[in-house]
Amino acid sequence: MTLAVRYTSARTLDTAPSTDSPPGPGEVELAPAFVGICGTDLHIFHGDMDARVTAPAVLGHEMSGRIVRVGPEVDDWQPGDAVTVVPLRWDGTCPACRAGHQHVCQHLDFIGIDSPGAMQQRWTVPASTLVRLPENLPLDRAALVEPTAVAVHDVGRAGVRNGEKTVVVGGGPVGILIALVARAAGAEVRVVELNTHRRLLAEELGLSTWDPAADDITELVQQWTGEAGADVAFEVSGAAAGVETAVDVLGVRGRLCLVAIHPRPREINLHRFFWRELTLVGARLYERGDFERAVTLVADGTIPADRLISKVVPLTEASAAFEALESGGDVMKILVDCTATGDAQEAAV
Repeated sequence: MTLAVRYTSARTLDTAPSTDSPPGPGEVELAPAFVGICGTDLHIFHGDMDARVTAPAVLGHEMSGRIVRVGPEVDDWQPGDAVTVVPLRWDGTCPACRAGHQHVCQHLDFIGIDSPGAMQQRWTVPASTLVRLPENLPLDRAALVEPTAVAVHDVGRAGVRNGEKTVVVGGGPVGILIALVARAAGAEVRVVELNTHRRLLAEELGLSTWDPAADDITELVQQWTGEAGADVAFEVSGAAAGVETAVDVLGVRGRLCLVAIHPRPREINLHRFFWRELTLVGARLYERGDFERAVTLVADGTIPADRLISKVVPLTEASAAFEALESGGDVMKILVDCTATGDAQEAAV
């Protein structure tokens, strides 16, 4: 018998037996090893996405694992291969797909939201979604490839170049990953974050931080840039104040990359966009190339994934992990170990 973590209603998860049927043509069956919990998963847990998610729903899209079985017409994979999954299915026929933007398909199936996800002991997915992992990459660290792919896509959308002054507003997991990817691209980076623990972790990773509760961020940026303003800002906080800060720090022809999901309209200083010829660009999800780049960054240590993992819990304690993430505090990234059902394991941070 295999088990799955299921969302059943607002703030309610259960662990229940799951079906284990052979993979069909073009499919593979995986044994997920580690699955990360992200902000979208928390939104589902809160009941905020009930109009989209059909309960009971198996969650999880940040994962690593190994192939167990391959279905007919699968030639490039075999049992035992270490993989992660690009959790996207597109129809290939909508205007976005025809324009080459399949990752934002107008009828997108986001696996783990719109269809069953990885938080289970056996998971069948199309072989076309697989990305190979290096055998020497620990699978717990590999679970951070997906959020790293988000950061790679964001930095690419913003067009970050070597030497550019870059401000990341919001130092949660994705904000830290954006800062690390931007630094790897040669940018000079500052992270704006209220939470003391997150600032300390960022600084331990060699990133410079500012506290918006104690510092005048706009003035600090003026000093840092010789009054030119930042070249790029990323809004990752999801807060109205974060939007204001991200706009205010930009210099002439600066670029603002919107990463956070804002569920309601925000006021924005359009006069500043006019006056300084600013550019606003959205960044959603990722493409296969972003995943492949993310694998390299995690595998070579550019992304110190082990430092971002706060805790690892067994499958049967997933509900407690969601509650721990809600509380914020000293938690950065929590992984669910789909191979374990015993006592929680703590990861050094």
